[in-house]
Amino acid sequence: RYMTDLTIRDATVDDLTRIIALLAQDQMGGEQESAEEPLHPGYRAAFDAMAQNPLNRVLVAELDGRIVGTFQLTFIPGLLFQGGWRGLIEAVRVDETVRSARYGEVMMRWAIDRCREHGCRVVQLTSNRARTRAHGFYERLGFVSSHVGMKLMLEP
Repeated sequence: RYMTDLTIRDATVDDLTRIIALLAQDQMGGEQESAEEPLHPGYRAAFDAMAQNPLNRVLVAELDGRIVGTFQLTFIPGLLFQGGWRGLIEAVRVDETVRSARYGEVMMRWAIDRCREHGCRVVQLTSNRARTRAHGFYERLGFVSSHVGMKLMLEP
């Protein structure tokens, strides 16, 4: 079902610099990520918090031992859908050198399967409205633009 040359695994702290580099490849909405060493300590604190939470996973996709993708998968309990769980997929990135090779599809299908295994009733994500190509990608995977997403940015 999945391409055999791509491996998806939980990230380790040793992967953090590469993950941030992938996030930094794609700067949208004025968000500034920096993979310069030393990394901002907030990255390590966030990674440690996610690693300690069994409902939160930071994942990487490897091709021939090289990390070419990353995403975060969070399981959220809720009262809607008669107490149904939600899977939230965030921070999806594929290295710009291997885009359009269907690795993003492999990553998303893997995440959706984990959501099914966890008993989720809904899988959701957000995507910047300027990312029209990404919207088409998600729609091809069966996602529907059904809600209006809103964010309130708070000062650090």
